[in-house]
Amino acid sequence: MEKFRPSFLWRMYHTVSLAGHHQLLRRVYLPKVTAIASRLKTTDTAARNLDNFNQETLEMCGKEAEFKAILFSLCYFHAVVAERMKFGPQGWNRVYPFNVGDLTISVYVLYNYLEANNRVPWEDLRYLFGEIMYGGHITDDWDRRLCRTYLEELMQPELVDGDLNLCTGFPAPPNLDYIGYHNYIDDNLPPESPYLYGLHPNAEIGFLTTLSEQCFKTIFELQPRDSGASSGASVSREDVVRTIIEDFSDKLPEGFNMAELMARVEDRTPFIIVAFQECERMNTLVQEMRRTMRELMLGLKGELTITSDMEALEESLFFDHVPASWTKRAYPSMCGLQAWFADLLIRIKELESWSNDFNLPSSVWLAGFFNPQSFLTAIMQQTARKNEWPLDKMCLSCDVSKKWKEDITAAPREGAYVNGLFMEGARWDMQIGSIASSRLKELFPQMPVIFIKAITQDKQETKNIYECPVYKTRDRGPTYVWTFNLKSKEKPAKWTLGGVALLLQV
Repeated sequence: MEKFRPSFLWRMYHTVSLAGHHQLLRRVYLPKVTAIASRLKTTDTAARNLDNFNQETLEMCGKEAEFKAILFSLCYFHAVVAERMKFGPQGWNRVYPFNVGDLTISVYVLYNYLEANNRVPWEDLRYLFGEIMYGGHITDDWDRRLCRTYLEELMQPELVDGDLNLCTGFPAPPNLDYIGYHNYIDDNLPPESPYLYGLHPNAEIGFLTTLSEQCFKTIFELQPRDSGASSGASVSREDVVRTIIEDFSDKLPEGFNMAELMARVEDRTPFIIVAFQECERMNTLVQEMRRTMRELMLGLKGELTITSDMEALEESLFFDHVPASWTKRAYPSMCGLQAWFADLLIRIKELESWSNDFNLPSSVWLAGFFNPQSFLTAIMQQTARKNEWPLDKMCLSCDVSKKWKEDITAAPREGAYVNGLFMEGARWDMQIGSIASSRLKELFPQMPVIFIKAITQDKQETKNIYECPVYKTRDRGPTYVWTFNLKSKEKPAKWTLGGVALLLQV
């Protein structure tokens, strides 16, 4: 085993990724090779961080016990924030260049502060490490909260004065020498698992699934442009694209008649304004789809010269990608072309139903909006008008019900019922009315209907609450929508480290 280093296993992983049957790849080779590589990588990372120092470093501070304990915790913290990248957006919303320089500088800052203070300035240290040394790289507010939470959990008085677990099954070491710390890592660091990062084991499933999907996508794109059928008859790329265009053109409805819709409405409430905006955005998208497909069809018939834009559209349709010109006018989505088009038709149907009478649906499909923020803002605007409250003093209250979409028969008098949300990193327990740990292999459990209403900020609950970010897709980051305050019977830090968020699309 000594000869198997991560770099070798990583090359081995890529070789295996391109061989064998898909099911064998997904179920056997990929998990085994990745697990071995990850185990070695985690152990190496923790030990390598400690290798940046020596016995003289451990003995250079007058407060030796405190300095050693915090230095070891810093090494573990650096390993966690660096290796957490592999879990993608659930790990960090964005990619950050954390490096060894952040760790070494933090250790010397630690030395200076311990030498200058009679007591350990825990709060000052957490601020320096989380907001300046490591936080200087971080550009996303939710990632900053994650970094801050790690430090709050790993750097507290119990690290020196009591028993503190750096992660599940890995207590902070006693006062040891340099060799002793290395032996402690080798003997006590648990096997590689998401628990080391505060994540649920489902995060590993999601990570491996993403790798597999990327591999299959690459294999699919490497296939010949013109594929032959088993009967011997060939199906050309142009034939495939032409079939897709005809299918889409037949199913795609005409756009909304905005003049007629606006003429039917006298009192333009905030909700109706949102409906108009959504219809206009849908018209823009549908018109672009029809225009580009019509031009490409004429090009395939030889009636128009094929341009670079047409070639790009043809390639996207053939490889089941959403064309760039459509994506530019659409909503964020991670779906392939066929799934994306099916979702589009559902969105159009929902808009048609709403625009028939402009009465708010009994339960609103929040994911169906181009701009979900506009609908949530409209809830506050509607309540502010009714009660004559200042809009800048208001916020949203989120009450997760025990009902599903089918159980809702009428819209509420104030606010709105919303559905179609999924939770990643945890689940909602309807029995206790709180966030709970995920069940294994349930990566995106669906949320019940949520009742959202506007209240003044002074009435907002702050105890036993997890501030849960809402995103449009699993990409998170720039797809942020809102923050829903959800009830929690456990410390919010658990869900923060677990990367818990609500998603509108999975």
